[in-house]
Amino acid sequence: MPSRHVRPPLSRRGFLMASAGAGAALALSAGPARATTRRPFGRFGSPSARLTPGTLYVDARGRGDHTSVRDAVAAATGTGRTLVLAPGTYRETVAVDVTRTEATWIGASENPRDVVIVFDNAAGTPKPGGGTYGTTGSATTTVQADGFTARWITFANDWLRADHPGVSGTQAVAIKVQGDRSAFHHCRFLGHQDTLYADSMALGTFARQYFSHCYAEGDVDFVFGRGTAVFERCHFRTLNRTDLAAAPYGFVFAPSTAGANPRGYLVTGSRVTSEAPDAHYKLARPWVPSSDTTARPMLTVRDTHLDTGIDAVAPYTNMSASFPWQNQRFAEYRNSGPGAVVTVPENRPQLTPEQAESATRTAYLGDWTPWKENC
Repeated sequence: MPSRHVRPPLSRRGFLMASAGAGAALALSAGPARATTRRPFGRFGSPSARLTPGTLYVDARGRGDHTSVRDAVAAATGTGRTLVLAPGTYRETVAVDVTRTEATWIGASENPRDVVIVFDNAAGTPKPGGGTYGTTGSATTTVQADGFTARWITFANDWLRADHPGVSGTQAVAIKVQGDRSAFHHCRFLGHQDTLYADSMALGTFARQYFSHCYAEGDVDFVFGRGTAVFERCHFRTLNRTDLAAAPYGFVFAPSTAGANPRGYLVTGSRVTSEAPDAHYKLARPWVPSSDTTARPMLTVRDTHLDTGIDAVAPYTNMSASFPWQNQRFAEYRNSGPGAVVTVPENRPQLTPEQAESATRTAYLGDWTPWKENC
């Protein structure tokens, strides 16, 4: 998903601090930080008093089993392993392969601002040995295993276009999620272009994902992919683009749902806010990738507050003229806020009350009920 946008210079520290400030405005319902210097793992045990025999403890200061998340993942073979992460910034890339099923990651302080996994690869970043990473390879964290759960963790990619004016591949993924039954509770996803890649392992695989009380920010297509994903009580924030003279500055969602998949993205009980001027963002555009020209992107946004940053007159646009958004599966229902005002009905397809009965988390996720899970 190419972009010509350039973000003004901002230090990596400034990026994370600014993002933390934005996240602080989110009603995450997170408790106070409990992981102190004396108890870096809070109420979740320690290497001398493990939560479960399969629990590993990660602390950059050396008070756990491992000092990096990557090393802990390498040690956590098999199924059903838990990682408890002490507060800190973990600058590394991490991958959870398909063999490490039913894994759980817990931010020990129960505040997602305290535990940050971050790196700074982009699609156009040169790889050692030649070539570039590409969009998928740019991900700070990649989750391929089924049954993954994360709580109170920030996943970030702080690569900045302004720092790399010669790089054309500006997609920089914070996390790519491909496994079925992947759940994220009270997590943050920070980046610019292609922040949160909610996808699946293969075209014919309909991976289910659930995001509850999460915060995601970015500018271009910052929630995208072909997964079946439910976003419940989440906050999406669009970033300012002060270098641009005109709208649009970017797009919140870019689903690429497979044509055979009856369920794409569902956003419910959430909100979309913006740092940008009024009407400078589109709510969505459909992504029909060259690898799947039969895709029929699907997005339903319901019972959600859309702030002034969303273009209420024309909230959807094309990524390619060959695949107009009107031919895809975009719909809304009972949204509120200035960005949800219907002024041109043909530009705002609405569900009927009967259709809305099928646009629920239960309909999308079936017999999987992650909203009932505990740590």
